[in-house]
Amino acid sequence: MDKPQPDTSSSTLLKSFEAFFKIEAAGGIILLVCTIVALVWANSPWATNYHALWKTPITIGIGPFTLSKGALLWINDGLMAIFFFVVGLEIKREFLVGGLSTPSETVMPIAAALGGMVVPAILFVVINTGEPTIKGWGIPMATDIAFALGVLSLLGKRASTGLKLFLTAVAIVDDIGAILVIALFYTAKLNLTALAVGVSALVIMALLNTRWGVRSSLPYLLLGIVVWLAFLKSGMHATIAGVLAAMTIPASTKMDCSSFVEELWNTAIVFENAITPGKTVLTNKEQQAALHALEDAHAAATTPLQNIEHTLHPWVSFCIMPLFALANAGVAIPGGMAARVLHPEALGIIAGLIIGKQVGITGICWLVNRLGWASFPSHTGLIQIYGASCLAGIGFTMSIFIANLAFGNEPQHLELAKVAVLIASVVAGVFGYLVLRMAADVSSRRRNH
Repeated sequence: MDKPQPDTSSSTLLKSFEAFFKIEAAGGIILLVCTIVALVWANSPWATNYHALWKTPITIGIGPFTLSKGALLWINDGLMAIFFFVVGLEIKREFLVGGLSTPSETVMPIAAALGGMVVPAILFVVINTGEPTIKGWGIPMATDIAFALGVLSLLGKRASTGLKLFLTAVAIVDDIGAILVIALFYTAKLNLTALAVGVSALVIMALLNTRWGVRSSLPYLLLGIVVWLAFLKSGMHATIAGVLAAMTIPASTKMDCSSFVEELWNTAIVFENAITPGKTVLTNKEQQAALHALEDAHAAATTPLQNIEHTLHPWVSFCIMPLFALANAGVAIPGGMAARVLHPEALGIIAGLIIGKQVGITGICWLVNRLGWASFPSHTGLIQIYGASCLAGIGFTMSIFIANLAFGNEPQHLELAKVAVLIASVVAGVFGYLVLRMAADVSSRRRNH
């Protein structure tokens, strides 16, 4: 929508990515802890309390204007909209200045993500042909970026930055695919009036950015709530509202770098000249004015997109996603569950996430490289790509989210889908780690010899 003016030097971008990677990796560890807690709780003597907790009704509103839902629905329809909003901000940033900003950098991860979505879906459909569970074909298409990067972080410096960037880009493109699948194939009957209200609010948000240059977050927040409510009532899943709203957030600066540096110097001089013995900043009006000028300069030299993403990203990684896992991963595992894993639904999900991701991502990357359309990332060969494809099979939160949409009214199928996702994610994570660890050790021995 708008031309960004950030500092795009490679060192700056790498520092931003490293901060993003650390948050995602740490969030993945917390996500794992919450998953274990949910599983233990749901299979303990207190399982009734676990399920009752998420059915607790929560009502928000004033007078006749209220919205009442169970706690689980507030998490899946409300908090997850914030998660998808942050995903939308990440997608926009990646296409403007990140790993997807130039054609040469986008070919490999886009091709890999497409292969990693199409092949798992095909495998699921083949296994579930003629079964009522065939509508779950979107479940094995997803990749959980937090868990995948969390496992990758365990390798430390053994995993190259190029491989981390590649896996992140693949996961982000995968998120785009998941969003489109949800919007096109897992949307209920539409209420066109409510949808029109939501689209109108989005148009106003876009105009605030492109036509009127509004940079304050408040108007976007208020209109974003309108968009969310309208999409919720329309039948279109409310999380789509989060992604679309993110696309309207300004990504340009009001002040360029040279002007910002000049403002910093001038303000620093004013601040220094205003130093008075016996006075503190609390009582020195000149210094207070200088500090306010610095705040204004900072706001003008940064973009609302990066400010909002920087603020929300830790909340999503350390609060929203763990809460989603805690509420959704609590699957009761009866004694006969092992036999049920052989059901086409479970086999389709497991095969899709484990085999489909490996074949789809590794195969398409090999082909793209062989045809000369794109090169592997720096310090990364086919074996590292294969290891990353294994990690992409960690579907977890995104796969469970799509399972809720596919089998929300069929508890027996939903529970089995969750178990299959958990099994596949554990196998994919462990196997991917072992492959990448082995590849790193082999490379290290070769360098030493």
